[in-house]
Amino acid sequence: MAKQNKVSVITLGCSKNTVDSERLMRQLKANNFKLKDDPNEADTVIINTCGFIEAAKEESVNTILNAIALKNEGKIKKVIVSGCLSERYKDELQKEIPEVDVFFGTENYEGIIKEIGGELKRELLSERLLTTPSHTAYLKISEGCDNPCSFCAIPLMRGKHKTKSIEELVREAEFLAKNHTKELILIGQDTTDYGKDLYQKRNLAELITRLSEIEGIEWIRLMYVYPSHFPEDLMEVMANNPKVCKYIDIPLQHISDDVLRSMRRGITKRRTVEMLNELHKKIPGVTIRTTFIVGYPNETKEDFNELCEFVKEFKFDRIGVFTYSVEESTPSFILGDPVTEKEKVRRKNKLMEIQQTISHEKNLSLLGKKLRIVVEGREGDYYIGRSYRDAPEVDGEVLIPMKNKALKVGKFYNAEVFDCNEYDLYANV
Repeated sequence: MAKQNKVSVITLGCSKNTVDSERLMRQLKANNFKLKDDPNEADTVIINTCGFIEAAKEESVNTILNAIALKNEGKIKKVIVSGCLSERYKDELQKEIPEVDVFFGTENYEGIIKEIGGELKRELLSERLLTTPSHTAYLKISEGCDNPCSFCAIPLMRGKHKTKSIEELVREAEFLAKNHTKELILIGQDTTDYGKDLYQKRNLAELITRLSEIEGIEWIRLMYVYPSHFPEDLMEVMANNPKVCKYIDIPLQHISDDVLRSMRRGITKRRTVEMLNELHKKIPGVTIRTTFIVGYPNETKEDFNELCEFVKEFKFDRIGVFTYSVEESTPSFILGDPVTEKEKVRRKNKLMEIQQTISHEKNLSLLGKKLRIVVEGREGDYYIGRSYRDAPEVDGEVLIPMKNKALKVGKFYNAEVFDCNEYDLYANV
């Protein structure tokens, strides 16, 4: 097959997909393909799809159809579809959109490279071409998930939990550090399960300790922590290792025992509260981010009110709220979708209004305090920064007036907070 020289990679969905695309793009570059941001300038378009919830599936299908339109107009020659949606619905997609040249599942770098006339460079599999700012990078420490959550289709798309070895991850992190990465954001479908298959124990604490020894790495941030099996030794590392951000992303999904039981979360309200109190006790100053699902089929008004009271009482630093999405082939599919979309949105908005007040109160408590921040860029009259309390894309920002001395993107500074709003802080360096 004649080589198509110009390739555009479109990434949809979560940060795990971002890492997959970055690894693929490194392979493309090593095969001397020219990478193009604009699909209109490419010969081949590769779409790394998401199939997690209905809205993500719609976005993926629309992106595929837009690429097909470009192909029909003669602007591009080949359309390749990969990722979660393709993994889960390959047969249906081939029937519905036959204009796509080929469908691949997740992480099939070799198949994609061969399809466009290249060859996999195995010695480069630990290298990536970053699409995030160079000073911050995601590090995917595992693939797949063993948890039986009733609403989740991830095991159908990503399979069982598979740990990446410490040695492999250290090599990847060393490559990133040599390319100016200072913040590692650890991700996986369930990061607290790290090591249980490969090492017969959960040893996330050991991995984090090894990563913290890499020269150039200044922050290590932990995402996607599963609440029912938080490792005890991890708390100690987070409390005492200065490179580990005192920040935990721990999706709770709900607090009502009836809903948690139906969701198959493997934890009760009582154990959840005990675990959260333990985190605050053993990791002083920890920032906790969580997510909740509203409108789950058996969530009654009483269950939702219980969730609201829990959020008011516990006062999380950050929360995200999702409306329930029916996913075929998941255990909760048989429950139907009895809560109307209007009611789901109402519940989501009410929960976010409660959190908005809490977030403002927490920001007000930081006035006059000093925070270490990393500068992300410039926007209008401000430098945009983040503290250890803020993960990129999902949390607030620290805005620093341009009247401060010239600041460099990717550099760390000490800043003093002088003002705030509900979600963002204003500070001077």
